Amino acid sequence: MKKFLLLPITLLLCIVSLCAQQVDTVTIHSKMGRDIKNIVIMPQSYAEGDTRYPVVYLLHGYGDNYTCWINIKPELPRLASQYNFIIVCPDGQNSWYWNSPLNKDMQFEDYISDELVGYIDSHYRTVADRGARAITGLSMGGHGAMWNAIRHRDVFGAAGSTSGGLDIRPFPTKWEMKNQLGEFASNKKRWDEHTVINLIPSLKDGDLAIIIDCGLGDFFLEVNRRVHQSLVAHNIKHDYIERPGVHNHIYWNNSIDYQLLFFHKFFIRPQGEKR
Repeated sequence: MKKFLLLPITLLLCIVSLCAQQVDTVTIHSKMGRDIKNIVIMPQSYAEGDTRYPVVYLLHGYGDNYTCWINIKPELPRLASQYNFIIVCPDGQNSWYWNSPLNKDMQFEDYISDELVGYIDSHYRTVADRGARAITGLSMGGHGAMWNAIRHRDVFGAAGSTSGGLDIRPFPTKWEMKNQLGEFASNKKRWDEHTVINLIPSLKDGDLAIIIDCGLGDFFLEVNRRVHQSLVAHNIKHDYIERPGVHNHIYWNNSIDYQLLFFHKFFIRPQGEKR
C-alpha cells in the first residue's frame, strides 16, 4: 500500500510545483497570415514583483514544433528559475528561419527577429535590449539562431547553435530547403546567400557572444568545424565544443545546459563588458 500511495503524492508535488511557475502557450497572428504558437516560460520569481527579465529564444529543428524543447528538456522551467530569465520556444515549422525568396507565407526571419521579439517585449516584463536577448537552437534551429543573430545584431546580443546545419550547401536535397530557395543546381547564388557560414566575414569581434557545439558522431560535425575555423580566421572570440554524441535528444538534453549557463553569464556580465 505504501508503494501505491507514493506515486500519486509525488505527482501531486510536481503539479503543485509547476502551478507555482507560469508557463504560457501564446498564439501570435503573424503578418504571414497565419497563427503561430509559442511556449513562454517565466522564472518562479516572475509572479512576485515588477522585475524585468532577460530572454532566451530556443528554436526547434526540422520536423518538430514549438513543444520540441520542453519535451527534450522538461527541466526548462527549473532552469528559467535558476538563472532568472524568460525562455521562449517558437514554432518555426520547416522554414529554416529565413525569409524565403520564393514563398511569401514563409517569412520566418521577420517573424523571429521582429514580430515575436516585439510581442514578447510588449506582453511580458522583459529587458528590451539586445544585451538581454539570446537565441539558440538545435539542427535547423541552430542555423536559424545564428542566421537571425548575425543579421540582427541590433536585436540579439548572444547566439548559439547545437548540432546546427551551419552550412546548408552540402545537403541540397535534404529537409525541404529547396522548397524555400529553389533547386541548388540552378540557384547556387541564392544558396550561398542563405547559409550561415558565409555570414561570418560580416562579423567583428565583440558583435555577438557565440557558443557552438556539436557531437562527434553528428552528420553536421564537419560543417560546424568549418564555421569554427572561419570564426578563428576572422579573430572572432567564441566558445566551440565537440563532445561525444550524435544528432538526438540525448545529446541536446545535455548540451542545452551548457548553452543556458553561457547565456546566463552573458546577461550578468558587468555593464559595458564585451564577451
